Amino acid sequence: MSSKKPCMPPDSDGVPNKTRRDFLKKSSFLTAAAFVPVTVVNAAVNQWDEKLASVFEKTSLHLEVNGLALNLSVEPRTTLLDLLREQLNLTGTKKGCDRGQCGACTVHADGMRINSCLSLAVTNEGKKITTIEGLSKGQELHPMQEAFIKHDGFQCGYCTPGQIMSAVALIKEGHAGSEMEIREYMSGNICRCGAYPNIVNAIQEVKTGGLS
Repeated sequence: MSSKKPCMPPDSDGVPNKTRRDFLKKSSFLTAAAFVPVTVVNAAVNQWDEKLASVFEKTSLHLEVNGLALNLSVEPRTTLLDLLREQLNLTGTKKGCDRGQCGACTVHADGMRINSCLSLAVTNEGKKITTIEGLSKGQELHPMQEAFIKHDGFQCGYCTPGQIMSAVALIKEGHAGSEMEIREYMSGNICRCGAYPNIVNAIQEVKTGGLS
């Protein structure tokens, strides 16, 4: 009795079925690969380029955020806003227009109010950054926060962190002498709910020492 395994039955043209199936699989794959758009191939290459760039292009950054000294590694293109929200999880600072027009992203850099969406993180090397989370002392709210609550200076509340940060800086800058002056120097902070009168009242109360 023969020990040879039986061969695959051939097709009508004499080519074994298994060989034919292998050939069809390979040829189908090569045909599909030939029709893959160049843009798809380039996209795959670019994804690897971005991953490599994110490793080699990062730079060190030293700054203080809400009293805490930090040593970070960031991409040069990272904005201060994205650093605060995405890397440090300080989401009180809001991303609104992302163009420096609404003021929702206002924070303090060395005591000066800035739009964090327009400021690259690396340009704040060595600076002291204060966000809305850094105004209160534990459970004790900042007087401006208390005034906003008392005068209902918010509705949806999305712009409120930026409004408060700007309002605190406004008084330090000496631009809270009158209602008109307050409105002028708070004009960079947009409230889509229209709570402006209440915001002005809150600032005036803090300015006159109505809250300790």
